[in-house]
Amino acid sequence: MIPLLHLLPFLSLTLSSCQIEDNKIASFCSGAPGMPGVPGTHGHTGTAGRDGRDGRDGAPGPSGSKGETGEPGLSGARGVPGAQGSPGIQGEKGVQGECAVSPRSAFSAKLSGSRTPPIPGQPVPFKKILVNEQGHYNADTGRFRCVVPGLYYFSLHGTVYRGSLHVQLIKNGHPQASFFQPGDGAKPGGLCGGAAMHLDQGDEVWVQVGDYPGLYASDGTDSVFTGFLIYSDWEPHPVFNPISNPES
Repeated sequence: MIPLLHLLPFLSLTLSSCQIEDNKIASFCSGAPGMPGVPGTHGHTGTAGRDGRDGRDGAPGPSGSKGETGEPGLSGARGVPGAQGSPGIQGEKGVQGECAVSPRSAFSAKLSGSRTPPIPGQPVPFKKILVNEQGHYNADTGRFRCVVPGLYYFSLHGTVYRGSLHVQLIKNGHPQASFFQPGDGAKPGGLCGGAAMHLDQGDEVWVQVGDYPGLYASDGTDSVFTGFLIYSDWEPHPVFNPISNPES
């Protein structure tokens, strides 16, 4: 072992050679590493930073492709009926339409068989109804009463027996047409007569015998009183308007 006194000069030389200006230690004269320090404790969590400013709106993106058609949805439940509305204002009266069926009036009746002739100056009651749909003829009185005004035609087809026959068509008590047929007591004869008449509502027409009441009826021979409407005077149907004479 080398004595400590012999090493001192060497140590001093070493220390002097290691000295640098301003008392700085050269890097090649670093000391031995120290022992690791004790680990430090964890620091506290810092406060949250401020929110950043909103960025600028981006440019619109391109349109996407059209999607497929979806399935039809289910029908919704039926709603509750609404309240009834108030009645509307009554409309104006329309123009009168034409008659679908023209007025009608007609009858036909036969004389009942009797051993006594009709009474002169009285209506002859033709009591066996053939046609009287409108009921304008009265079989009990033998009178036709006008309900539909217009032009009518009346006819009498009579059997003449047991004497001559004088018969008249009467309108409101006034003779309109008279017919005469001489009688033959051996066999029946016949008489036909008729006339057109214009009637107003309430007018009456009937058959009446005169001084020669030879009007007869039996199971094999008839006497018939007939009347029917030719046309009506009722307006405004154009069919019933009288046609003026172009030459007048």
